[in-house]
Amino acid sequence: MRLAQRIELLVKLGQYMLGADEDWQEAKTLAFRKNGWFLPEFIDLAVKNIATSFLQEATLKKWTAAYPALAADTNPSQLVGLVMAGNIPMVGFHDMLCIFISGNKALVKASSKDETLIPHLVKKMIGWEPEVEQLISFAALLKGCDAYIATGSDNTAGYFDYYFSKYPSLIRRNRTSAAILTGRETTEELEGLADDVQLYFGRGCRNVTKLFVPEQYGFEPLLRIFQKYDYLSEVHKYKNNYDYNLALYLLNHRFYMSTPALLLVEDPSFFAPVSQLNYGYYSNRSDLAGELINNSSVQCIVGHGYIPFGIAQKPAIDQYADGADTLQFLLDLNA
Repeated sequence: MRLAQRIELLVKLGQYMLGADEDWQEAKTLAFRKNGWFLPEFIDLAVKNIATSFLQEATLKKWTAAYPALAADTNPSQLVGLVMAGNIPMVGFHDMLCIFISGNKALVKASSKDETLIPHLVKKMIGWEPEVEQLISFAALLKGCDAYIATGSDNTAGYFDYYFSKYPSLIRRNRTSAAILTGRETTEELEGLADDVQLYFGRGCRNVTKLFVPEQYGFEPLLRIFQKYDYLSEVHKYKNNYDYNLALYLLNHRFYMSTPALLLVEDPSFFAPVSQLNYGYYSNRSDLAGELINNSSVQCIVGHGYIPFGIAQKPAIDQYADGADTLQFLLDLNA
């Protein structure tokens, strides 16, 4: 397939994702039945973000135009093994998109937690263009690949490093995001922060799990705004996490603040358990920002001068995970 054909097919896929096709609606329903973390509204949000931020003709053309190697429009034969995560709906789509648009072939190991949505979309693409079957396939084991892209925990990343050490690879580890408040945020910005924290139950690497506030910060307005997500307390899987963490703080007589669906705890860790937001105080914003920029565990920084509030979970097509240019990595395989 030529680059122009691939772009045309992706645009058609984006239109399909935003449509009301009965098969697509059934696939989304099945994904929720298989994984209770994938609330229908969260699936729809992920779908909308992918379709509107990635799969638009102008976006795809501008993105690919920035890579001169794509202009040659050749069809390289590298087979790239792709290990997808399953923490939020279709989190591995961007990696698959990069492989497909680069002209390489993808051998995908879908997460057991997200094995419905992306395979359904690939099947639909094959129906429109049979050649896609030779470009994207799925397997339980990834053998005989020329390169690998894998996302997992710090623990599994160690295994990936070992097994894929002889091949070009991108290995993604645990990351999370932080926000810096000044105390001068508007109500709309704080509402956006609530989205950054609690969309997808806070389980994505772009979700804010650590909040930095100035000394003497007043939390009351923020707590009131977080109540927009009180409905998460009605989700059994989430409520179990909330109740467990709350019990620990009660038993240990540890100070916390809370809404019915979120615990705010002063804690130095950047990583927080599901249903919890850690916070800490700062005295010098510039020094703090420098520390965060150099922290390899931080995926995004949200705040004035950084990623605007409310769009942490809406990355642009050229905002790559861990700051590693996935498309350039794939193009370099054929250099």
